[in-house]
This record gives sequence, structure tokens and C-alpha cells, in this order.
Amino acid sequence: MPTAPDLSTESMDVTTPDDDGLLESLQYQMALFARRAEQTRLGAVGRLRDSMDRAAYLLLNRLEQEGPMGVKALAAGMGIDSSTVTRQVAPLVEAGLVRRTSHPEDGRAVVLDLSARGRSRLEEVRSSRRRLMAELTEDWSEEERQVFCVLLTRMNDAFSERMAVQSGGRFSAEPSDEPSDS
Repeated sequence: MPTAPDLSTESMDVTTPDDDGLLESLQYQMALFARRAEQTRLGAVGRLRDSMDRAAYLLLNRLEQEGPMGVKALAAGMGIDSSTVTRQVAPLVEAGLVRRTSHPEDGRAVVLDLSARGRSRLEEVRSSRRRLMAELTEDWSEEERQVFCVLLTRMNDAFSERMAVQSGGRFSAEPSDEPSDS
């Protein structure tokens, strides 16, 4: 089995401003990665091809992790505006994946909650995506998978921090489903 390359931050200096070639390659690979990641969603493993778009997946994950919440709280937690959440949640409610219920402390307020059907679909999609990740990285060592996950998490955190600064702190690690330039 091949050994994992040394990807520790001590072994590579990717912050050197003089290295335009490396930064050019990095930005290109990130753009390509974003496109390929979206294409793989369309080609997931098994019968769940084309089953759940990015916005739905991220919203359902957030509701599962944090429990029932109002549109404003969900929007704030995801770093997007309430109108975007409202638009993205509507088909999830219609499909029975999310329920609108009364707030337990203020019956006038509405909260969104993941339904049993939503939990089941989310797990089906996660399972399909885990199988896809296993296929894509089948010739990687466990260490390589861990290093990639650590570095990808670090990149996502850096994007989140930058967006938080630019938006006055209203951004989180979860992206919206708005179009991008990639």
C-alpha cells in the first residue's frame, strides 16, 4: 500500500505570495472540485441518483443537528437570508420532509422540524453519498482520507471566517444554494 504524502503544514508553505503558480493551481482545482462535487450529486450511488439538492441536504442536516427552529434562526445559522430559507423550505414541507409546527413557548410563532420521513430520506441520501465517497477514495489510505477531510474542513472554515468578516458576522460554515461563478 502506498504511503500517504506528508501534507502537514510544516512540510508545505502554500501562503507564499510569490508562488502564483501554486495559488493558480489551487484556485483552479477548487473550481473544478466544486463543479465535480455537484456533478457527483447527480450521479450518486444506487437508486438515489438526483435525489436531493444541496440546499435541501444542508437544511435537513441543520434541522437534524439543532432541532426545531424558526425561519430566522435557521437562516442565521446557515448564513443566508430568511427569504432564501422560506423559498428552499417550501418544497421540503410539500414533500413531507419538514413540518411546520407551533413554537412550544409562543403558539403564534412557527417552527420548522424534521419529520420522520425527512429523517429517513436524509439517512438514505447520506448512505448513498458515503458509498460514493468510498468508491471515489477506494485506493486512498485511511490516513489520506483523514488528511483530506482535515484540509477540506480547514478550507471551509477559512471561507466561513472570510464571509463572516465580509457580512458582519452573519455567516456560518454552511453555504447557501445560490449560484456561484465556478
